Amino acid sequence: MKVLKFDTGNTQRSTTRYKMAGHFSEFGILPEILQAIEEMGWHLPTDVQAEAIPLILGGGDVLMAAETGSGKTGAFCLPVIQVVYETIQDALSGKKSGKVLIEDKEKTWKMNVYDRDSLFAIDEDGLLCQSRDQSKWQGGRSVLAVKKGKFYYEAKVTDEGLCRVGWSTKDATFNLGTDRFGFGFGGTGKSSFNKQFDTYGESFGLNDVIGCYINLEDGTVKWSKNGTDFGEAYEIPDKLQGVPFHAAVVLKNAELKFNFGGEPFRYPPKEGYIGLSSARPGCVTSSTTGTVSRSPGKFSNECSPSAIILEPSRELAQQTHSNITLFKKHLPSPSIKEVVLIGGEKVKDQIRLLQEGVDVITGTPGKFDDFVSTKKISLDQVRFFILDEADGLLSQGNHDIIMRIYNKIPKFSSDGKRLQMIVCSATLHSFEVKKLADKIMHFPTWVDLKGRDSVPETVHHVVVHVDPRKDYSWKSLRQKVKTDGVHNKDKLNQSHTSPEMFSEASKMLKAEYLVKAIRQHRMDQAIVFCRTKLDCDNIENYLINLGGGNRAMVNEYSCVCLHSDRSVHERRENLRMFKEGEVRFLICTDVAARGIDVQGIPFVVNVTFPDDKQNYIHRIGRVGRADRMGLAVSLISDVKEKVWYHKCPSRGKSCNNTKLVEHGGCSIWYDELQYLNDVEEHLGVSIPECNSDMVVPQNEFDGKVVYGAKRKKSGSMYENHVLELEPSLAELVKLEKDAQTSFLKLRRKKWTAVH
Repeated sequence: MKVLKFDTGNTQRSTTRYKMAGHFSEFGILPEILQAIEEMGWHLPTDVQAEAIPLILGGGDVLMAAETGSGKTGAFCLPVIQVVYETIQDALSGKKSGKVLIEDKEKTWKMNVYDRDSLFAIDEDGLLCQSRDQSKWQGGRSVLAVKKGKFYYEAKVTDEGLCRVGWSTKDATFNLGTDRFGFGFGGTGKSSFNKQFDTYGESFGLNDVIGCYINLEDGTVKWSKNGTDFGEAYEIPDKLQGVPFHAAVVLKNAELKFNFGGEPFRYPPKEGYIGLSSARPGCVTSSTTGTVSRSPGKFSNECSPSAIILEPSRELAQQTHSNITLFKKHLPSPSIKEVVLIGGEKVKDQIRLLQEGVDVITGTPGKFDDFVSTKKISLDQVRFFILDEADGLLSQGNHDIIMRIYNKIPKFSSDGKRLQMIVCSATLHSFEVKKLADKIMHFPTWVDLKGRDSVPETVHHVVVHVDPRKDYSWKSLRQKVKTDGVHNKDKLNQSHTSPEMFSEASKMLKAEYLVKAIRQHRMDQAIVFCRTKLDCDNIENYLINLGGGNRAMVNEYSCVCLHSDRSVHERRENLRMFKEGEVRFLICTDVAARGIDVQGIPFVVNVTFPDDKQNYIHRIGRVGRADRMGLAVSLISDVKEKVWYHKCPSRGKSCNNTKLVEHGGCSIWYDELQYLNDVEEHLGVSIPECNSDMVVPQNEFDGKVVYGAKRKKSGSMYENHVLELEPSLAELVKLEKDAQTSFLKLRRKKWTAVH
């Protein structure tokens, strides 16, 4: 197999290295936030920011490891500020979001699909509930709650199993009746509160109708069975007086149907009790009690933040808080409000700030827990829970505080948004951090910039050399392939072998080599990486023209682009089309591709080889996921290419200054052979080559593979070699035995003759 071998002693390195990092605007960051970070001197994102910001904006949980000073604070603060600010604007415009006015919320009495255990099933009407888990209790509660009055609802057992039904506050666990915040009545004839189970009424089962009563005027709870009133079961404790109560149930391999009064009751209540559906608006609140009703210059007296950031020290907390203040300073009013909760500050001032309404709270665990436990902070609206320096937090013994806070936060917001967890650590390989992440995070993406890079075994990566000094087919492509225009002012002549002519020729050949790769491997889905947005547009147009010129036509070259010059709507639609297989190729830059998670991609083609080692790992890591085989093809120009490198104020818009940077222009010479050498040195391997026919050498361990398909179990072409060699080995054993026997017989014969 032919491999590249560079003589680093003879390789001439450029004295100037230009790192091609994207701008923050390519992440979709708001202009006002961009203005703030540029004033701070943050012109380009760091590696951890480039990885994490799109993932967080995309709604996922993120585990990140990065050195101090790597920009990780901005990596989580910038997207969190943006999402929180947009949430506030949605609330003020009347849209349903995590922070909405109670008057705008749906007032239908039903069970809450966002406030339940994961295996607690609810039908479309929100009235029939079921759990088929035979080993664990699964529970949930209603969307709405009542805070004053006398109310009743019915629950009919529609299948055999175990159940408890009754009332709970928002602070109760789903295992109804096992804490101090909920009251339950079970099928065994036991009432329960705070893990105390008492004999009450009668047992019940299939087809029985249980009436659930709550009197918030005198503070009592009781139940009935098929119309038989069992009398008062509990007095509501003083500390729960005035707290809203939800209808609640917990099931084990059972099914139950609610009637909140939307239909005639089977056993209508007496003594002034009314159905929940008949409750007056003033008696009802939503499952998101403690909502901060935002309006310009006016807040409620309850603090319900959207984001919580825990830091291991007051210094780090203050530093993060200060960064947030700087990042959001240009956001139009009403902007987000932030507060820091640390020791050494006046508690009265902190309480006053909380009562004015806060969106982002940064603090140390103990101090934050104090405010939560004294009900100065409600956790109903939390969208982001961020643990910065998680290894430090855990080493200080904060595990129980973290879990206590986490358990009080709803895992879904009222509009269905999942709680986002962001965990930062000095290393993600800490056992304690991993253990915590397993408990509280939902399929997190790892951003580990401290681990050693390597290429997964499921990825085959090859390089194809593009040499216009040997392949002159580019001469027939000049009218077909549009390039980036960096040579528009150069006098190009096909008959003269100038560096500029070969640079232009290499760009044209790469477009044609891409097509060769598509044809040779019958690519039905691939991500195509280009260096600039202009390169992406040109490749897109070339493929579309090959496919007949109709962008809407689905054919072997159908493609879409993804970069920051496309509108947000177009980018979302293009990504959707690629994910759903409506087009075959997604053409994008490195920055635009950050955060894209499409499973099962079989191919990646690097039209331009990246100048950054991490970007190479990032690109080829798009294939070979979920134990599927993937192929990454990199087109390497054997001649230097002149490319755009915009340092102008417009960042390339309407710029045609083709002079080199050192001469006051916006272009540089790009050496892909050198960048390839850097990557090979970094990985400690020589990347295999293939010729321009795109036939990839067969991997000696995987043999012939189908890219995009699951890897063979053994991952080896010698999977059955023992069975295949068994007959031959048996024959060898027999021959060896015969030879040894013949030798012994001959020796014995000689010995006998002598004696």
